Amino acid sequence: MKTPADKEFLGFLIPNVLIISIIAINRFLLQPESGGILVFSEFIILPILMGILAAWFWKDLKLSSKKLIWYSILNGFFAIVLSFFFLGEGTICLIIVSPLIFAFVTTGAFIGKEMFKKNKQTLNISFVSLLLAIFIVDSISDHHYENMVSDEIIIKATPDKIWKNVVAFDKINKPNDYWLFKAGMPSPMQTTVTGYKIGAGRKCIFSNGYTFDEKIVTYEENKNLTFDIVNQPKDPEIMGHIDIDRGQFLLQDNGDGTTTLVGNSWYKLQVFPTWYYDLWAESITRNVHLRVMEHIKLLSEE
Repeated sequence: MKTPADKEFLGFLIPNVLIISIIAINRFLLQPESGGILVFSEFIILPILMGILAAWFWKDLKLSSKKLIWYSILNGFFAIVLSFFFLGEGTICLIIVSPLIFAFVTTGAFIGKEMFKKNKQTLNISFVSLLLAIFIVDSISDHHYENMVSDEIIIKATPDKIWKNVVAFDKINKPNDYWLFKAGMPSPMQTTVTGYKIGAGRKCIFSNGYTFDEKIVTYEENKNLTFDIVNQPKDPEIMGHIDIDRGQFLLQDNGDGTTTLVGNSWYKLQVFPTWYYDLWAESITRNVHLRVMEHIKLLSEE
């Protein structure tokens, strides 16, 4: 007969092993052609199932709501640690995903507590089966999402004095202000260019040495620099879950010795649900824009 301690331990062990195994099988064996797309079910449906399964092991322990929340957060933490070691996810990515994991594991635990209290096995099996069906359908469905982020700043200089700094600039020495950059996410440091014309190659170099290879597709001097991303690094962090397609700088002469510099980026999101992750993607893209544009402003106003 299992002791309360055994049931507590199994409520942590079995859900984590099972859910991590399902994700690994789905990602690496069943859906390798997905190109690294992470579906919303991995962050919502599976954590709910994890909470329900844990609640089944804990159903006789008569846990208080406070203790159930604490156990669920601990379960979510174990899931995050296992994802780091066995699924190759990066630290920044796991920081971003953690609120979803904690929230839905806890939700699942409270759902399970009510389910097993009522002892309606047919209803319980039907509900769990429905969640598994949603996961399967979501995993095999097509997922596509694109977005564009735009930012602008005013520079106290004319377009002809700003243009050279837009095309390429030396190393940024200013300390990072954005908290994710401070936490270790790569930040833009420098750009180089092979020529000042359409078709020229351009590189955006990040703080950890990662380089985005770019090709200039629009070169209107003092007005418009547009470039396609032809190669970007793949790593366990943010760049493994977002594809940057195109970047653009527009210079608008204000006629009073100042210029409005506009930065645009187009990207595809490879992780879902978009209502959650696109908030992060926009924030990260915006802070990349502003770090670069503020450096251009500094160089141009000197």
